[in-house]
Amino acid sequence: MRIAFIGARGVVGKYSGIETYYEEVGSRLVALGHEVTAYCRTYFTPPLKSYRGMRIRRLPTLRTKHLDTIVHSLLCTVDAVFRRYDIVQYHALGSAPLAIVPRGFGTKTVVSVRGLDWERTKWGGLARRYLRATERAAVRCPTATAVVSRNLAAHFQRVHGADVAYIPNGVTVKPRTAPDRIRDWGLAERSYVLYVGRLTPEKGCHLLIEAFRQLDTNLQLVFVGGSTYADDYVRTLRQHESERIRFLGFQGGSVLQELYSNAYVFVLPSSIEGLSIALLEAMSYGNCVLTSDIPQNLELVERHGFAFANGSVSDLRDRLRFLLDNPRAAEASGNANRDTIARHYTWDVIAGETAAFFRAVLDSSESR
Repeated sequence: MRIAFIGARGVVGKYSGIETYYEEVGSRLVALGHEVTAYCRTYFTPPLKSYRGMRIRRLPTLRTKHLDTIVHSLLCTVDAVFRRYDIVQYHALGSAPLAIVPRGFGTKTVVSVRGLDWERTKWGGLARRYLRATERAAVRCPTATAVVSRNLAAHFQRVHGADVAYIPNGVTVKPRTAPDRIRDWGLAERSYVLYVGRLTPEKGCHLLIEAFRQLDTNLQLVFVGGSTYADDYVRTLRQHESERIRFLGFQGGSVLQELYSNAYVFVLPSSIEGLSIALLEAMSYGNCVLTSDIPQNLELVERHGFAFANGSVSDLRDRLRFLLDNPRAAEASGNANRDTIARHYTWDVIAGETAAFFRAVLDSSESR
């Protein structure tokens, strides 16, 4: 199959789960014998012709909060129409209406939904109304729709009466590594509570800081990640930076591997998720995880992880205190998490399911 990906910032860098999907699923589809073209933004991706076996198409955009994704996706769509792909896959709700365009020229299209973007607090009223409208477009405009969580599948069935494919996110299970480079930050094995992800309001980082400050512990709280278009929020968080609360910015490669490997507990206090790749990665390293009790998180942690009442600082504090006081329970939970990921959520498994889904879309007759 000739496949095109549209919607992410690109490759060689990670900003969100979509960039990770590009690299991990795209490269594995190539290994399975398919041709994959990844459409990337010129400001994000270096000038490459190929990367991990994928063909790279770099196109410009208007780099503003509201136009960045849609302008780039529109230019990519126009380009894709003339390249005769078998499948064009759009990522996230914002670009969903464009899926009708290649489809009108006889190309099968897929929209993959990783969350209900209109719920994100960074968007104003007009942007939210647009994104909410694109939710219906996600099932009306493409040939088929896929979602990353069972909760999202239930939502689309309940709200839109649409049957969508469920294909979760995945991770690459890697060995745990000893602390080496992270010692430069004064971090040692099981000496810190870890958060990895975007620093945006819906991720709940402010709740984690408030809860942690109420604990009497020698552990540090470490934030890994950054944000765009949420500078005021990040500045508010950084006002609490101290020897106990650290902000390390974006990290990747062996440094991120060390950070996951040596955390005491990984915390995800988000109010909105699709299916968090950061949470999957933390579990794959055998971390004990503590998340908000939103359905998308419980889908992963309800068997072996721990959860607190969404938005409750006091409950988050109390659950953290329990885990800090019970290291054996935390360790047993982490080991069970690693086994779960290895069985069900590796990128090899997800790539195979994606290829089968694309083949089924190609073989199906148009029904929408």
